[in-house]
Amino acid sequence: MGRAHVSTDQPVGGRYRLVEITHREPNRVTWYADDLQTGRPCLVTRTELPQDAGEAARRAPSRVLRATETVARLCPGRIATVIDTLGEDGLLWTVTAWIDGTPLDEVLAEQGTFNHVRAARIALELLDVLDAAHAEAVTHGELSPGQVFLCEGGPVVVTGFGLAGSTSAPRLTAPSYASPEQARDQRIGPAADLWSLGAILYTMLEGRPPFRDRGRPEATLRGVDRLPLRSPVRSGPLTRVVQGLLRKDARERLTRQVVREALTRVLREDPVAVEAAVPGPRLRGGYTAGLRRAGRERSRRTMVLGTSLAVVTVAVAVLAVTRGLPGSGSGSAAGGPPSSASAPTGSAPSGSAPSGSGAQDGGDAPGERAPAPPSAAAPPAPSPSGTGGLPPGYRTYRAPEGFSVALPDGWERLDTSRASGLAYRVTFGAEGDPRTLAVTYSERVGTDAVAVWRDDVEPPLERSGGYERIGAIEARTYQGREAADMEWYAEHDGTRLRTFGRGFLLGGGRGYSLRWTTPAADWEEPASREALRTFLRTFRPGAD
Repeated sequence: MGRAHVSTDQPVGGRYRLVEITHREPNRVTWYADDLQTGRPCLVTRTELPQDAGEAARRAPSRVLRATETVARLCPGRIATVIDTLGEDGLLWTVTAWIDGTPLDEVLAEQGTFNHVRAARIALELLDVLDAAHAEAVTHGELSPGQVFLCEGGPVVVTGFGLAGSTSAPRLTAPSYASPEQARDQRIGPAADLWSLGAILYTMLEGRPPFRDRGRPEATLRGVDRLPLRSPVRSGPLTRVVQGLLRKDARERLTRQVVREALTRVLREDPVAVEAAVPGPRLRGGYTAGLRRAGRERSRRTMVLGTSLAVVTVAVAVLAVTRGLPGSGSGSAAGGPPSSASAPTGSAPSGSAPSGSGAQDGGDAPGERAPAPPSAAAPPAPSPSGTGGLPPGYRTYRAPEGFSVALPDGWERLDTSRASGLAYRVTFGAEGDPRTLAVTYSERVGTDAVAVWRDDVEPPLERSGGYERIGAIEARTYQGREAADMEWYAEHDGTRLRTFGRGFLLGGGRGYSLRWTTPAADWEEPASREALRTFLRTFRPGAD
C-alpha cells in the first residue's frame, strides 16, 4: 500500500522519534525509536490498514490496547507491553516497550532450520500464550514469525494482539501464515491461531512457510485456501503434529491438549537434544553480567601494545584513516591488533542512544550471525539522554569530538590519534579487559561503503600477521545511512584476535567506522556480544 510518507525528522504522534528500521514483513514495518517524553527506547510498528477501513480503523488503536492488556495480565513477561497506539492517515502505529530479543523470522534467516527439540520448545511457549488468550476469548489472528521474539535466557515474547478484527480485512500482515478460514474471509476463532502455530512450526523445521508469499496478499491468501500442503520432509517426530495443525478444515485440526502432549513428549524423550537446543546467535537481548577474567590479562597487554604501536606510527594510521572508511587499516597501524569498530550514523542528537538493529536496516552486532553479527542482534537499547534503557553496568560517554556511545563501567579512552583536523581515531578499553572499541572519523571517505573496506582497508590488513576475512563484506543500512560490515581474524604476539567493523557514510566525504576487537576465543561470550550490540545501538555521531 505505502500511502503515507514517513519522515524520521517528524516524531510519530509528536513524541516518538524514529531512529532505525529493525524489521519488515508484508504491510508491517518496525523501527527502533526514542520516546522524547520519557527518554526511553521503544519499538514503533506501522501497520498499513485497508483504504476502505473507515470507522473500524478509528477503533483499531483502542482495540489493540485492550486485547494486549487482557492477555498480558495472564502471561506476564510474555506479551510485549504496548505503551501507545495511534491512527494516522490510514496507518496504525503501535508503540511497545523495548523487547530484549529478536524476531523469529530473523533468527531463522540467520540460522536456517531448527532441530525438532528447539522447535518444539518454542511452539510449546507459544501454545502457553495462546491458551491464556483463548481462555479470555481473545484470538490473535495475526500470528507469524515476525510477531514472535526469541529472548536469550527467557520465554518468547509475542506482539500483535488486537490487530485481527480491527478492520474488515481478513489478514493485515504476513498472509503466508493466515488460516484458510481467514483466506475465505470467514469468522475466525482459536482454530485460526492453531493453524498459524502449525505454520510457524512448519517454517522452523522445514526452512520455509507452508505456503509462499506470492507478492499480493489476495494471491497469497488464495494459495493458502486452495493449494495442497507441501509434505514436510525434515519434521521428524513432529511431522504428524504439523500436518494435524495444518488441516484446511478447522474442525479437523488437532486440539490444544493433543498438541501440548505431543510437544512435551518430544522434549521429554530427547533430554540430550534439549540441552543442545538453547537458542544461539542473533538474539538481541540477554545481558549477562560478569566477564570471565581468567587468562585475559596477557591478551589485554597485547592489545594495549597494539594501540601504542598505532600511536607511534600515527602517520601510517592516519593515512589509512583518510583513505578509507574511518578506521581503515588494521586497527593499529603497523600491524597491531585491529581496534574493532562498527560505525553508525544517524539523525539523532549526539547524545542520543541506541540505534536499532536488523540485518539490512539494523545496527546489529556481528559474531552472532554464524558467525555474522546479529545484525546487531541488538540488545536493549539505551536512551538518548542518560542511562534509561542501558544494560546494567553501562553509562553514556560523550566525547569532546561530538559523538556519544554507551560504555561499560570502568572503560575509558586509551588512545587518540589525529590527522590535520580531517580524521581522528579514539580507542576505548579498560584495565584487565582484553577487548577494545575504536571509533574513527574521516572527511575523506569514498562514496561506496563496501568498496572502502575492500579497496582501502583490506589490503593493509592482508599484509598483517594472520589476517583472514570472515565471510563477505556486507552492505547495510545503519541509522538510515549507507553502511558496510566486515569481520576478520588477525594475529598479534601469538594471540588470535577477531574484529567486527562497521563503517557508514555521512555524505560529503565524511564517515565513521566502529571496530570491536576481542580475543577470538572470547568472541561468543554473552557479555562480549552484549557489549557490541550496545555500542552499535547507542553510538551517535557528531553533529552533521
